[in-house]
Amino acid sequence: MHQKLIIDKISSILSATDKAHDVKLTGMLDSAKRIFIAGAGRSKLVGNFFAMRLVHGGYDVSVVGEIVTPSIKNGDLLIIISGSGETEQLIAFTKSAKKVGAKIILISAKSSSTIGDLADAVFAIGSAEQYGKTMGMPMGTVFELSTLVFLEATISHIIHDKGIAEEVMRERHANLE
Repeated sequence: MHQKLIIDKISSILSATDKAHDVKLTGMLDSAKRIFIAGAGRSKLVGNFFAMRLVHGGYDVSVVGEIVTPSIKNGDLLIIISGSGETEQLIAFTKSAKKVGAKIILISAKSSSTIGDLADAVFAIGSAEQYGKTMGMPMGTVFELSTLVFLEATISHIIHDKGIAEEVMRERHANLE
């Protein structure tokens, strides 16, 4: 019962998500010198998942907050994952990136927010009305799981579009695990 509830909810969110997002996101990824990904809490975990897959796809990616993350510069891309678009720490990251001329993408449950107003692009996952309380999916679960599936589908689009073989991706996979 609960699996169907979750799958149905994610399907409805993704059905209401703009079908051009993956193409636009891929274009912005391809035009960036380097890619930085930030989020807070479970959204950060979704970002980590996406960062790993982008590395497998051949992109130069850093996760904000890691000890080895370099400074962001003009020509780089900052991807913020935030359901609300209002997380204070992420607003500060956005302002810092904007100050140096980096492009900014917000992936959010809301099409309008503080971070969204500063961003070059906002990718709303579903529509705000879809994010009311959902039994069995508390505290942001709907956004995080929907975003995870959206980003994994974007990776699928990239792999298909660029013809990246799984063997090539495996060569880029961490081997110190």
